[in-house]
Amino acid sequence: MNITKESIDALNAVVKVDIVADDYKDKVTKVLNDYRKTANIPGFRKGNVPMGMVKKQYGKAVMIDEVNKLLQESLNKFLVEEKLDILGNPLPKAQDDFNWDAETFSFEFELGLAPEFDVNLKSKKKVKQYNIVATDELIEKEVENIQTRYGKMSSLEEATEHSNVTGTFVNEEKGINKKSTFLVNDLKGKKNEKKVIGAKAGDVIELDTKKLFEDDHKLQTVLGVSHDEAHDLDVKVTLTVEEITKTEPAELDQELFDKLFADGSVKTVTDLKGKIKEDAEKQFQQQADQQLLNAVTEHLVEETKFDLPKEFLQKWLQTAGEKQLTEEEAVAEYEKSEKGLRYQLIEGKIMKDNDIKIDYAELVDYAKGFIRSQMAQFGNMNPEEKELEDIAGRVLSNQDEARRLQEQLVAQKLLAFYKENLKFDAKEVSYEDFIKEVYNVEK
Repeated sequence: MNITKESIDALNAVVKVDIVADDYKDKVTKVLNDYRKTANIPGFRKGNVPMGMVKKQYGKAVMIDEVNKLLQESLNKFLVEEKLDILGNPLPKAQDDFNWDAETFSFEFELGLAPEFDVNLKSKKKVKQYNIVATDELIEKEVENIQTRYGKMSSLEEATEHSNVTGTFVNEEKGINKKSTFLVNDLKGKKNEKKVIGAKAGDVIELDTKKLFEDDHKLQTVLGVSHDEAHDLDVKVTLTVEEITKTEPAELDQELFDKLFADGSVKTVTDLKGKIKEDAEKQFQQQADQQLLNAVTEHLVEETKFDLPKEFLQKWLQTAGEKQLTEEEAVAEYEKSEKGLRYQLIEGKIMKDNDIKIDYAELVDYAKGFIRSQMAQFGNMNPEEKELEDIAGRVLSNQDEARRLQEQLVAQKLLAFYKENLKFDAKEVSYEDFIKEVYNVEK
């Protein structure tokens, strides 16, 4: 057997594999002998089928199978030994004159090679970084929400500005039929409030969905529609009032504080607001970190210039998935995935150059931390170590789950690395301004 590589350019190459009869004939003979011993063919006792008959019926199929096995093994070994960093998979070149009746065979494969490049982490261009702070307004609103959640509820004869209305919203055309509870104060505009204030159980009220609530996202919850539908929904709905209640806010006293924080860490309203601020900003940090990772990704892709074997990758995409793509579909798929591929290469280069690794023990610890936080949400604050170990083992035995957790851990490590090594333009904002600036959405 002979394997050679011909470089077309820095990003493309062709590998040629020449296979002669001596490379495969012993394996073919062994397979045929094994088959002869076990074959059940009418007219012959087991093990006494003439070899000539076995060769005639099965020889060519066995030979093709063994040649293909040998071809795949030798090609993979060559790529490893030559340390060829390829993109996608080798693509066999079509040969019009190929003949399986010959004894010697030549196969050619196109390769797309990964580019060589350096990542400049010292670029003068800064990446926007947000520090989201919990405003006094947000904290006060959360205090009110807590008082409402733990308050005492009483029935009312008719709806008032500060009452809760429970009823069923219906619009047959849009398939809306949802029983919900909302606060009259959450309605937008005096016109809508006027329709509801004074209503009693059994009343039927017609409302316009457009600008029905101060917060458009409230429409999504109340009507049971999707996020996209909620923003553009402009239809009439009927509300059949079923119950009207009023919530007397809970007192901000030690009894309430202990319900919220059983460890006794909150003694005053100031302590409560401090906890709310701390918890809110911890959640905000996760969103800020995700935005930062997205911004860094865009920055590195923009700042790191290199060519890709574009034509090869488009050709490879045609056959890479379960469904074969047309040439036009493959081009469109490449354009969608090019930025992701570029960042994948950049990420790999950064991890290699800076010795950023993940071992299995780290992955297990990360999985255990994730499981611990999940269990805490259901009230199990102190799970035993063995229980965590067992659950982590089961989770990581699932390849998809293991890959997902590994990707999260890699992103976490890279984010920490980026924070230490890139230049940032830091900006302190409220959560509302963050959503407005980053996602261009009015909250």
